[in-house]
Amino acid sequence: MSNYYNIFYTDDDADDQDIFREAVKEINEEIYIFTQNNGDELMAMLRNPPPSPHMVFLDLNMPVKNGFEVLRDIRRSERFRDMPIVIFSTSSERESIARTRELGATLYITKPESYQDLKKVLHDVLTIDWEAFKRDGKDFVYRMT
Repeated sequence: MSNYYNIFYTDDDADDQDIFREAVKEINEEIYIFTQNNGDELMAMLRNPPPSPHMVFLDLNMPVKNGFEVLRDIRRSERFRDMPIVIFSTSSERESIARTRELGATLYITKPESYQDLKKVLHDVLTIDWEAFKRDGKDFVYRMT
């Protein structure tokens, strides 16, 4: 990772945003978190940098524009076609997982229930070599080891 790393985290739950931000800060203080409350806010930030994200964490169930719609819109853009997009949702439904994979998500994570598990998940994801990452069936859904 370079001197800094920008993550956009889009979730309509302010508590989830705060916990996510705190966990990432404990992992690496050189990672900057930019939060958005819905898909429209995320799309506006993507269209009007700086900053530009190195990675996006995206909730699915949000008002205004949900995560499925945002994912579809991001992947239609040549500029963001290869950017890692991590679905970060409470849903573990097979249909949601399959749909996000079809729409071009890079990784699917069901939000962990404990803070320690959240830190482990985020540490694991932030240390992935995204250029070598293969989005095949077994690697698409994150499984804590």
